[in-house]
Amino acid sequence: MKEELARLQGVWSIVALEVDGATMAEGAFRGSQIVVKGSAFETVSMGATYKGKLKVDSKKTPRTLDLMFEAGPEKGNRSLAIYELDGDTWRICLTVTAKTRPAAFATAPGSGLALETLRRGPAALDPLRAELALLEGEWAMVSCARDGHSLHKAMIKIGKRLAKGNETTVMFGDEVFLKAAYSLGVSQRPKSIDYILTAGPNQGEMQHGIYELDGDMATFYFAAPGQPRPADFTAPAVGGATMAVWKQRKQ
Repeated sequence: MKEELARLQGVWSIVALEVDGATMAEGAFRGSQIVVKGSAFETVSMGATYKGKLKVDSKKTPRTLDLMFEAGPEKGNRSLAIYELDGDTWRICLTVTAKTRPAAFATAPGSGLALETLRRGPAALDPLRAELALLEGEWAMVSCARDGHSLHKAMIKIGKRLAKGNETTVMFGDEVFLKAAYSLGVSQRPKSIDYILTAGPNQGEMQHGIYELDGDMATFYFAAPGQPRPADFTAPAVGGATMAVWKQRKQ
């Protein structure tokens, strides 16, 4: 497999991304790269860095690829993939929350799969990393409404949001309510945000939302897991939707 790995060496930039049947906005992945050196890979994606080892099998149809994460948010996990290489274009269909290797280069709602198209060579950076940096840190809950009801003041008082890179944790006191890895669509209006829930009652599901930043204030409006993204901030938070306002705590 050394010859096959040799074909994958270098810097690859993500130029298209589909997750769970949804085409992701360009702003969510622009600037994301995979660097392959030997059997090692390093991925810079959505503000976070992932490192690990690749295992390829070019004798299978389609060709298979295992990504074994050794550092970063996915440390200790393995993603199962299929891939095809056409000159300087590399397509990978891989597991995100799914447990079984994909059989075709396609995703569907609830599949837990992602389809990436990469091109050889570095891409220009964009405002995404700056936006991720603005969302980092600790945030105190100001208000929260879900299913048309406001959260009790005692809960709001102990609510906090912690964010680093493209990972966030929402807590009430010492209790973790949810953890998620997220991507942003900074060029959309309103700006979009997508969660892959990694802890909490809906672990393994995707949640689509919109957000806005105003100085040290942030408003997030999320549909219930698996439901369509809210169109704007005017509709009431019903049907499992949640709208929360946060204030960033000074460092």
